[in-house]
Amino acid sequence: MRGKTARIQEINDRMSGSDFWGDQERARQVMDELRKLKSVTTPLKDLASSGDDLQVLMEFAEDDASGDSLSELKAAADRLALEVDKVELQTTMSRPEDASNAYVTIQAGEGGTDSADWAQMLVRMYARWAERRGFQVEEVDVSPAEEAGIRNATLLIKGDYVYGYLHGETGNHRLIRISPFDSAGRRHTSFAGVDVVPEVDDSFEIDINWEKDVREDKYRSGGAGGQKVNKTESAVRLTHIPTGVVAACQNERSQHQNRALARKMLTAKLYQIELDKREAAVAARHGEKSKIGFGGLTVRNYVLYPDQFVKDVRSGMKVGNPTNVLDGDIDGLLEAYLRWTLSEQTAPAADELE
Repeated sequence: MRGKTARIQEINDRMSGSDFWGDQERARQVMDELRKLKSVTTPLKDLASSGDDLQVLMEFAEDDASGDSLSELKAAADRLALEVDKVELQTTMSRPEDASNAYVTIQAGEGGTDSADWAQMLVRMYARWAERRGFQVEEVDVSPAEEAGIRNATLLIKGDYVYGYLHGETGNHRLIRISPFDSAGRRHTSFAGVDVVPEVDDSFEIDINWEKDVREDKYRSGGAGGQKVNKTESAVRLTHIPTGVVAACQNERSQHQNRALARKMLTAKLYQIELDKREAAVAARHGEKSKIGFGGLTVRNYVLYPDQFVKDVRSGMKVGNPTNVLDGDIDGLLEAYLRWTLSEQTAPAADELE
């Protein structure tokens, strides 16, 4: 807290200088840092202030024979509980990468058209969630399926702590419903894999030999059914040969722009691999199973028939209105998962129980 407060003061002092706005891009980066720092320190200050207010009201209530101050005391206690809740949630997003934007990749699993349609439904769910929060959404890459839906797509969601909120979405998402593509009206189970990685900048150290370790393929970008197909090969696909990790971009107009964005995405994916290795080591120490990489274990079930609910496999949270969830109302599920990670972190390691 002291370090963050000192950094805020340092930034404020720099902003008062006459040359601060000379470099617009650098000034924007500093302002982003300031906003993220305040998003951490402000809830802590509010918590301290609410605690002081409650202490004063408690002392006043002890001398108030009429009992009129009890309602005010209860309201103050409720406010303090809300502030504690905010701070508790913030502690789950304390890693440097948690404050970053995020690439969200959705890939249809086995199951043909139903899974392709399900993947597209998930793309819409995350886009709607971002819009609800006022975040910016960019479609980086999309590969339409033949009949309906998509084979895969990647979104770049920009906003404070996007990765912190969404990193737990990585894994398999399962949908159970009456298939709209089955003339017999039978129930189908569809899977789609979600992968979330942080957008990284120069402050994240990732060593990549672009000439030796990365293969570049160029291809023509286009939409479903051949719509808006470019006559030039402007789309770029990069493959990191040592790991097999792939990043592709066809959203920009020029090959140069697509290459630059694909490089950023590949860097982010390789950084995520390093994060996963660290988390796997922690999980092993606690005697847990950890699946590294895209897809992973099933993390959430979406049931539209015969019952209607959405349930997170890890936190156990169950929501009875899947329509709202698929329209982007996933904050409750995201926050429940983050709080579940807190309980997992505080659980004793397996060797500590022996």
